[in-house]
Amino acid sequence: MKRIAVLVSGGGTNLQALLDTPITGGEISAVISSNPNAYALERAKKAGVPGYVLEKKDFPNYTKALLEKLQELQIDLVVMAGFMTIVTKELFEVYENAVINVHPSLIPSFCGAGCYGLHVHEKALAYGVKLSGATVHFVTEECDAGPIILQKAVEVLQDDTPETLQKRIMEQCEWKLLPQAVDLFCQDRLRVEGRQVRILEE
Repeated sequence: MKRIAVLVSGGGTNLQALLDTPITGGEISAVISSNPNAYALERAKKAGVPGYVLEKKDFPNYTKALLEKLQELQIDLVVMAGFMTIVTKELFEVYENAVINVHPSLIPSFCGAGCYGLHVHEKALAYGVKLSGATVHFVTEECDAGPIILQKAVEVLQDDTPETLQKRIMEQCEWKLLPQAVDLFCQDRLRVEGRQVRILEE
């Protein structure tokens, strides 16, 4: 059984999607928040999952502190679900192809520095794209540039606002893709070959 840690900073809607979905061969063993007031911690508590707070201001080297906590908890997979703290390469050296993130666009569109939350959807609407969606990818040192595991698209409607587009992408893409990717990882069905992620048959 693979032990999963979910890293959060806010409301935790993607965490909730993970908590609500049975994971084959894995269990959420810890929720770690960079924000002591994150509602995600309440979601973890209700689900009986231990919650931990690691605030950046408390540590001279945040990544080192996070890594020590993950290793102490014997974590196999790290899932970033609305985690708003930048971590450095030490994490990815230890957890190579074992850190997963969900991003609210079809990477490589509308990603990288400054593209988070509503900003992503504002950019998509300003550009006039007809499709947007979500991407689940392995995390590397370069922001939003790791190998892509899964993607799903939704239509952008003419009267969309950043808020309505965000809601549709969360409900139709993020909340489905993230648990699916975690499930595949825990079944050892993901194989990374360069930039390609192969999904192995059961």
